[in-house]
Amino acid sequence: MEFSRVKLEIYVPEAYLGRLREALNELGACHIGKYDCCSSVAAVTGTWRPLPGAEPYGGTVGELCQGAECKMEAVCPRELAAQAVEAVRQLHPYEEPVIHVLPLLDL
Repeated sequence: MEFSRVKLEIYVPEAYLGRLREALNELGACHIGKYDCCSSVAAVTGTWRPLPGAEPYGGTVGELCQGAECKMEAVCPRELAAQAVEAVRQLHPYEEPVIHVLPLLDL
């Protein structure tokens, strides 16, 4: 099956949503038809345990942590997916950002 677009799922603190959406939009993601800046955001609770050597954005090394974050979803042309992931990594405050890239089938 063919696909020309991907869905980006990005877990990020709420304070970074605007900058992230803006950067992705400028790249050519977040466009659907004759609209730009298209994204969806849902509040989620994340859990993580920083291991020795980690420099966490939040939490303490060795302790199980939990906190509020957002799951941002946006559509991106397949050919821009690698650039979009790199743009997210450049802006994201987490040492290891969670970025899912899911193919959207052309039906």
